Amino acid sequence: MLKRSLLAAAIGAVSVAAQSAESTPSMAEMWKMIQAQQAEIKSLKSQLNQTETKLEQTEVKVAATADAVEQTVVSAGAASRVASWVEKTSIGGYGEHHFNHFEDGDDQIDAHRYVLYVGHQFTDTVRFFSEFELEHSLAGEGKPGEIELEQAFIEWDYTDNHSVQIGQFLVPVGILNETHEPETFYGTERNKVESEVIPSTWWEAGIMLKGELAPGLSYNAAVHSGLKTTSTRIRSGRQKNAEAAAEDLAYTARLKYTGVAGLELAATVQYQQDLTQGMVAGDASALLTELHTVYNAGPFAFRALWAEWDIDGTQFEVAGADKLSGWYLEPSVKLTDNLGVFLRYSEWDRGDKMSTDYESYDFGVNYWLTQNVVLKADYTDTVGDADEGDAFNLGVGWSY
Repeated sequence: MLKRSLLAAAIGAVSVAAQSAESTPSMAEMWKMIQAQQAEIKSLKSQLNQTETKLEQTEVKVAATADAVEQTVVSAGAASRVASWVEKTSIGGYGEHHFNHFEDGDDQIDAHRYVLYVGHQFTDTVRFFSEFELEHSLAGEGKPGEIELEQAFIEWDYTDNHSVQIGQFLVPVGILNETHEPETFYGTERNKVESEVIPSTWWEAGIMLKGELAPGLSYNAAVHSGLKTTSTRIRSGRQKNAEAAAEDLAYTARLKYTGVAGLELAATVQYQQDLTQGMVAGDASALLTELHTVYNAGPFAFRALWAEWDIDGTQFEVAGADKLSGWYLEPSVKLTDNLGVFLRYSEWDRGDKMSTDYESYDFGVNYWLTQNVVLKADYTDTVGDADEGDAFNLGVGWSY
């Protein structure tokens, strides 16, 4: 038994040794294995380097994208601000050219006026409005025209249906003084009553409250700079807010009723303690009263206006210019949507020639090419001043 066991053990040892010898790689096989591992390591390093390069490129692209996004946001913000400014800022204006054939004088062609409006809406309740005007084409020393700032004011809606204007504004008086775009009235030239007595166009600087008291009933109440003159011609007293004397302010109030379709009724009162602004001894108080009506019924329209100055001052009383007044009646009819005819009768005085009362008959046609572009032809027969006699007038006007 012992011999058999020893023999079995010997056979097992030989078998294990044989198997061990078969599983051990040779030197050639070991070298191949090492070369394969080196190639795999080299491949892994290359892949790692490529990954790091791609990562760096990705970081650069991300940074560039961030910069581009930032610039886009900034640009978008700037564009948004520009768009907001454009949306809230308005530009408009009007202009007119005239040809006048005077029977007792030289004919004349005049680029009478060009006006530019610029406005801006700051908020729903605060806005700005301005109006620049160039008269008679050329301005400067020895030139016939002027460059004028007619309006520049801030308007604030401090409550529903009530607002305040602060700055330079048109005085709320008459029909034409606030609304005088050429397509809104008949005749090439503005009527003499509103030009000489009121006197349009007339603006001052100060503060004005305006609003609606009831449906169709509105008001204006203003404290502002006033006229300054020792001349008997009221129109010459407009200071146009150019370093205007303000020793004595003026006070203006108006009520206007528009509660009936097509109808406007208005009354204005203005008072100034001293029309001379201290240029002469003693005060020359002045009271202006103005009434007017405008009525439109289909193709028919009618305008009527009366205005009067009552001046209490020695200089004006001696000159016979303590009462200055004027009135006119103007019926009109639109024969078509584009063609209208009118007739106007006017009487007025200017104060500088009180021995003469002026009167005129004006009649003619307006032809609207569009709602805001008009052609005009009319004839004026004036009595009372050889310098302002009969004339045939042509005009073109527009607003936008």
